[in-house]
Amino acid sequence: MKLLRYGLPGQEKPGVLDAQGRVRDLSAHIADVAGAALLPESLQRLRGVDIHSLPVVQGTAQQDLRLGPCVGQIGKFICIGLNYSDHAAESGMQVPPEPVVFNKWTSAVVGPDDAVEIPRGSQKTDWEVELGVVIGKPGRYISEADALSHVAGYCVVNDVSEREYQLERSGTWDKGKGCDTFGPIGPWLVTADEVPNPQALKMWLEVDGKRYQDGSTATMVYQVAFLISYLSRFMSLQSGDVISTGTPPGVGMGQKPPVYLRAGQTMHLGIEGLGSQTQRTKQA
Repeated sequence: MKLLRYGLPGQEKPGVLDAQGRVRDLSAHIADVAGAALLPESLQRLRGVDIHSLPVVQGTAQQDLRLGPCVGQIGKFICIGLNYSDHAAESGMQVPPEPVVFNKWTSAVVGPDDAVEIPRGSQKTDWEVELGVVIGKPGRYISEADALSHVAGYCVVNDVSEREYQLERSGTWDKGKGCDTFGPIGPWLVTADEVPNPQALKMWLEVDGKRYQDGSTATMVYQVAFLISYLSRFMSLQSGDVISTGTPPGVGMGQKPPVYLRAGQTMHLGIEGLGSQTQRTKQA
């Protein structure tokens, strides 16, 4: 299933994409694509719904029908840094002996095609296409062998980052990662049963039509199952938590000379089988 949330910001309703690319309303079955609706038993129940019996929503997704973040009421937005060795190299950093963990504040979350704001005073706003993992079954101290059974599904994330705030202003990375609009997710949550191998997905990102990132989840240092197990040692993982798993090379900081975003540009990015996003940048 491709679960989604459609409508005006703050007023999104749950939906599902049918085989013809039409949005169908799921409001009669779940209140939101969030929390308990992402538990394995809930997803199994939704799979039993006759999708053709659901009301068709007027408009075309990502054209004249706005999609919101594909997960609502996110509790934790956990991110992994330097998880592709070639991206670590372009950043002038070593591959870490354990995963680098930081957070995006949930106030950063926006829809897949919403505008991204360049923060006031920013000179180094950057892009990062990433595989998002959405937790379905909660847990602590999860074994690596059992980790993927805790996944509700996968989505595209743009881990927008302000490099000066992240790396030059002292403290943790979080201050450069969680600015408002720095967390577009979606367009849809593709349930795990439709993604047999999350480590074999092509991913790409363009700015104003120029391809900068062209990679694959196959080159992750720490793979999805390991990351879930690892994170669950330090915190409980709960239904609807989002894990953003790192980016392949090609970020603006790694260009020679570096290239950063300006207001009025367009980012276009996607992951094989998970859809694409398009964001216009504007000044905050």
